[in-house]
Amino acid sequence: MTLAIQAEALSKTYKGQVKAVENVSFAVEAGEAYGFLGPNGAGKTTTVAMLTAGLVPTAGHAVVDGVDVIREPSTLKKRIGIVFQESTADSDLTGRENLSLAAALFNVPRRDAAGRIDSLLERMQIGEAADRLAKTYSGGMRRRLELAVGIIHSPKVLFLDEPTLGLDPQGRAGFWRYVEQLRKDHGMTVFITTHYLEEADNICDRIAIIDRGHIVATGSPSELKDRLGGDVVTVRPTRPEPTLEATLRAIPGVSSVGSAEGAYRVKAANGEKLVPALVDACTRAGVGLATVSLKRPSLDEVFLEFTGREYREDDAVSATDRAVRIGQVQQAFGRARR
Repeated sequence: MTLAIQAEALSKTYKGQVKAVENVSFAVEAGEAYGFLGPNGAGKTTTVAMLTAGLVPTAGHAVVDGVDVIREPSTLKKRIGIVFQESTADSDLTGRENLSLAAALFNVPRRDAAGRIDSLLERMQIGEAADRLAKTYSGGMRRRLELAVGIIHSPKVLFLDEPTLGLDPQGRAGFWRYVEQLRKDHGMTVFITTHYLEEADNICDRIAIIDRGHIVATGSPSELKDRLGGDVVTVRPTRPEPTLEATLRAIPGVSSVGSAEGAYRVKAANGEKLVPALVDACTRAGVGLATVSLKRPSLDEVFLEFTGREYREDDAVSATDRAVRIGQVQQAFGRARR
């Protein structure tokens, strides 16, 4: 097994007090699509920043594409690709000019640059707009342009930090088609953070769920869903009922009962058949029900299981995440000036 990314006990503490990431360890195989899921402030962006030499870890170490991120940051930055959440395309340059600038920054040989640029423009389906200013591009076109910029130097490892946030479903689907084609054609390793659970489910070979700076679960999407132990029936009473958990546990077919955010999460092999029995037991116990809902195993249920909180795709970006991302963008454009 060849590892593209290996992190061991990575930690980052801000101002000696705020532990953004603590003792995070994981490994990503070459050619794998590996996803990081977690709420804002959980440590996703801080971890990406450490892996891409945008932040120096407080403790621990990591190796990316065979390069030590602490000892050889300049070498690392030349060998990896990054697509940030924030737009990095220069609006006052054309698509072709953005790619030409990136090729120069990454020291792509001149004899190769023109052909590579033309190929990427066509692959990303922006060839007809190549000589238009980037400010005239749609959101999806800008994302594809920024993906092209991120891979102009043919990196083996590509970091995508919530790259489709703000795109419509069609734009998101199109973006991921290009990423999948890159993996198929070049065996590229892709490290992804995303707000969209269906993207992680469909794209990632394996996922790590990070919460409060700690990885709380890892595995393939199917493995993580299997760990739920079956369907989940959520029972929300009209008012707090201290005895309800014991009532639910006593129903035949129930494998476990947990509580989160004022509701009870009942696991069972066949949730559909269990719902009538749950409602009947609550009625006989005199418990009023506000809602009863059934969910098949899904990543949002996995997230709730391991963090105790529902996953909200529309959460605002935290101040810490924003500061880290601004620093990443600044470093990305400043590295070639040195």
